[in-house]
Amino acid sequence: MAEVKRFVVLGLGTFGGALAARLHKNGCRVTGVDSDRERVEAIKDVLYEPVIADVTDRDALEQLGVKDALAVFVGLGEEMARSLLAALHCKELGARRIIVKGLSTEHGKMLKYLGVERVVFPEIEMAQELADRVTWPNVLDYLPIDPEYSFVELAVPDSLAGKSLREADLRRQYRIWVIGIKDVLSGKLEMFPDGEHKLINDQLLLVVGRQTDLNRLREVS
Repeated sequence: MAEVKRFVVLGLGTFGGALAARLHKNGCRVTGVDSDRERVEAIKDVLYEPVIADVTDRDALEQLGVKDALAVFVGLGEEMARSLLAALHCKELGARRIIVKGLSTEHGKMLKYLGVERVVFPEIEMAQELADRVTWPNVLDYLPIDPEYSFVELAVPDSLAGKSLREADLRRQYRIWVIGIKDVLSGKLEMFPDGEHKLINDQLLLVVGRQTDLNRLREVS
């Protein structure tokens, strides 16, 4: 039987509350912490352990067992000082992974200096994703691997329909690799297709490459 994953969410505002709800939906056990009783009460049904406490109180965090959670998330709205203090305590208490909602570039730099694994900027990331989706509507999914490379799922461009992968020659033309082709109607996914595979409109391409090369492919109609 698979081990149940446990996470701690510090701060149950819009970001923390949505995060806790999604983790619960994914089958995880979530310890949700906030000093505001109403916030805790509002989402107590998705929390395995609802806690009303000051997330900057080191003793309270130690009692929560942050070192035993797979990750600790810190989302404290616009309270930079409290966010830094909570992250510092979690680091000192041996938390395995610390992921914090960033408030500014300076805040992000300070968090990285403290050893925080990841700083997220939800509004910026959502805006960038939305901009990409309306710019390139044929791109259905996008997963960055690092600052240079990403996985992208996109519809077969009309200009490539009827061609084989060898004829399309995407590796030479765009320096991207096709690692899978999915049939939209049947849902069947063929991994690592050979060069003779024919492209049709009812297919999705799963490709990997540099951002600059993927951007050129996105422009193909």
